[in-house]
Amino acid sequence: MLKIIAFTLLVVFPVFSFEVKNFEDPVRINETKLVSSKVETVVEILWDNIRADHKSLKKEVLLLAYEGYLKMVSEGMLEEGKPLTIIDFDLPSSEERLWVIDIQNQGMEYVSLVAHGRNSGGLHAEKFSNVPESYMSSLGFYLTGETYFGKHGKSLRLDGMEEGVNDNARLRAIVMHAADYAEASFVKRHGRLGRSLGCPALPDDEFEHIIDLIKDKSCLFIHASEKEYLNQSAFIGNLSAG
Repeated sequence: MLKIIAFTLLVVFPVFSFEVKNFEDPVRINETKLVSSKVETVVEILWDNIRADHKSLKKEVLLLAYEGYLKMVSEGMLEEGKPLTIIDFDLPSSEERLWVIDIQNQGMEYVSLVAHGRNSGGLHAEKFSNVPESYMSSLGFYLTGETYFGKHGKSLRLDGMEEGVNDNARLRAIVMHAADYAEASFVKRHGRLGRSLGCPALPDDEFEHIIDLIKDKSCLFIHASEKEYLNQSAFIGNLSAG
């Protein structure tokens, strides 16, 4: 009798399967849209203020840098209003490829030559590493640390914020320092800058002014058009996901 009742129920009330859909959190979507809007608005203002005099800085690099900057602010790693320093290793070392941007006043503070690691390449930096004694540059987002006096004189320690990308920076003694091979006169003689052991080395001119401005937990972004890094970074690529 029980079997007959069960069979009848299955015939009359067939079993339905329901597809469970994953709905995105509307709060998260709205937050992403707000951040995206802020990034785009600030970058437009910055771009209008600086592009005429600093044509080598690409807008898309500025966009990535400021997106990461805001991510660091939102996670409590960075105080908003601190300067933003960008290095673009897509450019050759014979060109100015470091920019210090005044976020508060929305303008440019400094532009400079900068050397890359000797095993990253010659005129262009093409290879990057987080491995000690690789003598290569590392990409990604950093927080600047404290200044100290070492073999290159006054120098600025750097802390890499991206695991597996640049988080060995302090262990590798990757610092910002001045060097004679980072001078414009070196470019005139050799067609490119000399190379470091992985450090972003700058010309001596205005070097101390730069590191005094950006020391103590400001944001440094070292960029190159490397797909592996751009796809894995936790600090960029979030805007399109919203």
